[in-house]
Amino acid sequence: MDRIQGISLFIRVVETGSFSKAAGSLGITQPTATKHVAALEKRLGSLLLHRSTRGVTPTEIGKIYYEKCKTIVHELEDAENIAGLLQSEVQGKLMISSSVAFGRRVLTPLVLQFMGQHPQLQVSLNLDDRYINLVEEGVDLAIRMGRLSDSSLGARFLGLNPWVVVATPEYLEKNGTPSIPSDLSKHIALIYSSVQGDHRWQFTGRDGSNKSIQVNGPLYSNNLSTLLAATRNHLGIAALPWYVAYSSVQSRHLKPLLADWSLPAQEIHAVFSSPRLVPTKVSMLIDWLAGQFRGNWWTQEIGS
Repeated sequence: MDRIQGISLFIRVVETGSFSKAAGSLGITQPTATKHVAALEKRLGSLLLHRSTRGVTPTEIGKIYYEKCKTIVHELEDAENIAGLLQSEVQGKLMISSSVAFGRRVLTPLVLQFMGQHPQLQVSLNLDDRYINLVEEGVDLAIRMGRLSDSSLGARFLGLNPWVVVATPEYLEKNGTPSIPSDLSKHIALIYSSVQGDHRWQFTGRDGSNKSIQVNGPLYSNNLSTLLAATRNHLGIAALPWYVAYSSVQSRHLKPLLADWSLPAQEIHAVFSSPRLVPTKVSMLIDWLAGQFRGNWWTQEIGS
């Protein structure tokens, strides 16, 4: 392992507080990581890390060394980014994270098209509904829904993800069609257990008035594909993102309801580890994605 790689390993150990996590993110074994950090400490003649059963923390000298190393690595990445810009190429490894439904239906075709434009790019696309710590897991870019909490991460607004209330014509013929939000209390709801307030749906009218309606039904799920399937099988009324419901609405398997009322739209953000130094491959992908989420993007062919 050369000096720069050793520095990168030391940075990962400090940021994750773990030799095993740092080793895993760099594709090496824990004993190898421990050995190289020990060799680094021997070469410097200073103890850089405190080891204990609770984890790994930097010593006073280790903290100073960590800050200097971060500057070195960032400057090196910036130099490589400049070289990449001059060559008009996006290349190297890029780790991307997204939720399962949005990642599978929307982000995957977009990333595949971007890769087609930049054949030197190697992408690891991880789809997971759990919250990902970008630094600990070595993620370059995450696509997240909803308002972001304040943090040291960098972020860019990409667009809005609107929702719609839908049901099949068969369900409506049998149970009636709701004309105002309060009518939903008399209907069978299929409830997404992660967004839109679970069993209480919030509506805004065209006149700006707000309505909060409690809904009930036999199915709760944190999986949008499950709710789409249940809705298409005439089991009830669901609130779904337009990107999930759109093709079924177009094929007339589902019918949009309550046209004069809207559910809260989610903000779509690109989130990255550093707001100051953003690698070219990350910034160019973000710029490209921002262009894909304009207007009623869910009605367009993804990646066009």
